[in-house]
Amino acid sequence: MTVRTRIAPSPTGDPHVGTAYIALFNYCFARQHGGQFLLRIEDTDRERSSSSSESRILDSLRWLKLDWDEGPDCGGAYGPYRQSERRDLYTQHLSRLLDQGHAFHCFCDEERLAKLRAQQQADKLQPGYDGHCLQLSQAQVQERLARQDPHVVRLVVPRKGTCCFDDLLRGTVEIDWHQIDMQILQKSDGWPTYHLASVVDDHLMGITHVLRGEEWINSVPKHLLLYQYFGWQPPTFCHLPLLRNPDKSKLSKRKNPTSIDYYRRMGFLPEGLCNYLGMMGWTMPDEREKFTLAEMVAAFDVNRISLGGPVFDVEKLSWLNGRYLREDHDTEAFINLYRAWVGDSVSAHAIAKEIQPRVELLSQVVEMAGHFVAGYPDVDALAFDHERLTPEVCKRVLQFGLWTLEPLAEWNKAVLTERLQWLAGAMEIKFRDLLFPLFIAVMGSAASSSVLTGMEILGPDLSRARLRRGVALLGGLSKKDAKRWTKDYQDLGRPAWS
Repeated sequence: MTVRTRIAPSPTGDPHVGTAYIALFNYCFARQHGGQFLLRIEDTDRERSSSSSESRILDSLRWLKLDWDEGPDCGGAYGPYRQSERRDLYTQHLSRLLDQGHAFHCFCDEERLAKLRAQQQADKLQPGYDGHCLQLSQAQVQERLARQDPHVVRLVVPRKGTCCFDDLLRGTVEIDWHQIDMQILQKSDGWPTYHLASVVDDHLMGITHVLRGEEWINSVPKHLLLYQYFGWQPPTFCHLPLLRNPDKSKLSKRKNPTSIDYYRRMGFLPEGLCNYLGMMGWTMPDEREKFTLAEMVAAFDVNRISLGGPVFDVEKLSWLNGRYLREDHDTEAFINLYRAWVGDSVSAHAIAKEIQPRVELLSQVVEMAGHFVAGYPDVDALAFDHERLTPEVCKRVLQFGLWTLEPLAEWNKAVLTERLQWLAGAMEIKFRDLLFPLFIAVMGSAASSSVLTGMEILGPDLSRARLRRGVALLGGLSKKDAKRWTKDYQDLGRPAWS
């Protein structure tokens, strides 16, 4: 048997370090066994998926040297490798499930489902669909389909007994069937959900081992049912521990930068980041901390993975990256490395266009443009002093600004201006005043070039990281404040674009 693994990111946002972590372990497992590593794009979320996100994900994984044997960019015998191009396959397989009585049409509207959830919560019952539409006769189903009533397709799930399966790391896992919801397999827009599409694709692409995050453990019974209904042999499952913040919470962009683009822009080396991700729950046999990707592949043993939640510590990553900079590069190589990073990290043309109208001496370039290549501006809480905004209001502006800009799929000056102008109006603050704390947090000074232009040049990852640091400099948010401020932000109303 040829080992075949895959990474299947969804192109709905920034390239996440968690994606790189899962990709790395799939890559090492496949290479260590002389097998193949595939990349598949799971873009069935048509509203949120974008080609720009896909491009950034592929570029980031290539930057980390995690090369794949088959994928949307290089093809292969089992393509296409974008789920949006495989819709007919899912429709065919869904028809098989419906014909065999393993799936059913569900016409319940959101109002009924909301009442059901509320009642289950009140009765302290396991939340989930109650099988209401399973009681419809075939004639009733056909009548409603003929009327084109909105509906989804759900999986038939046993209500009694226990699902048992083997996990490569965890041994035998048992989950009671009553805990498993009658999963939606096809959404009302006709597109499949992850559960149907991933099972069909993994089988048709010959995936032998599925290494993924532990958040998917409770989905295994649904997937095993699908394999059983189709009469297929399931792959071997291996659920890796989730990356954690230093406080042991799940790694989240609301607490730490999670985008690979951020670490790339900050000057981390691909070798350093890849090495550090390899230390997340896994150790070399000799326990050394610095090792190459090739060395990890040669020594890789899935049984050395620890189930404790690995902590993603940026300080430890920085220390390891420093070792690569000092130990693997002489002075000439270090200079070339820095030049290449500056060229890759920022748009020299955009920066020159921004500062040239104000520069008088070339020696002023570093002063005027330094904040574009620095990690964070050299400011403290006193820098946010303003004649009309208290420090508390400045902090609120930064936090509300983060929440306003975090969902953006498009990042340019026009969009940033539109969103922040809405926020200024909603908060009843003059636009110029609202921009002041952003100037300090992002650019380091209110006398710098346009903060909106600066954020466009810096990009979303570094801009948001600087806003988060501004909130921290002003005292940060307690859990109590975060809950209260979230409600206050929601009370501002929904902007036109939401």
